[in-house]
Amino acid sequence: MSQLSLLGLYYEKDTMLHRLRPGVKLVLLFALSLSVVIVREAWFSVLALVVVLLGVGLARMSWSDLWRSIRFVVLMLTVLAMYHAWQNGISHAVAVVVGLLALIVAASLLTATTAAADLIDTITRTLQPFRRIGVNPEAVGLAFSLVLRFIPDVAERAFETREAARARGLDRSIRAYMTPLTIRVVARAQTMGEALQARGIGEDEN
Repeated sequence: MSQLSLLGLYYEKDTMLHRLRPGVKLVLLFALSLSVVIVREAWFSVLALVVVLLGVGLARMSWSDLWRSIRFVVLMLTVLAMYHAWQNGISHAVAVVVGLLALIVAASLLTATTAAADLIDTITRTLQPFRRIGVNPEAVGLAFSLVLRFIPDVAERAFETREAARARGLDRSIRAYMTPLTIRVVARAQTMGEALQARGIGEDEN
């Protein structure tokens, strides 16, 4: 399995978190996200991260795979932390950045312990009551499935682009890495957009 493909991929195992209903896990993720946004305290963000990491342990996920899949995110969050620390102080930086990290790991925990088909089916059934106000549950489910596919695709392209730059001796050049990666990601996004349009999503209704 690709070392950068943890986010968005299901790891089939027999654990308590794997057996938990997808709807319950979605509610827990939503509750965690809402709590982190509302509380916005350093201690709470750290507590949220600890709880999520305990979940990673319960799900028997590979710590090395998890680290390899989020290390680029951690790098970006480190830069964000320095900015927030400079602007608003260390406590605020910890609250924001650690909270974001907790949510990212929680999202990866959700997708790693829940089959994509089960997630999509849960979302589709949950949104059925909103059909009367114009929501298309099947379209939302399809869009969600494409997002799940897009996440590991981007990670895989990032890994391949980095290896290509390293092979040319340009591993320290940000431009040699970011330029081709951006082009590949945009091309992939365009392909997914065309796939959505082919299924009638995003087209103007007459």
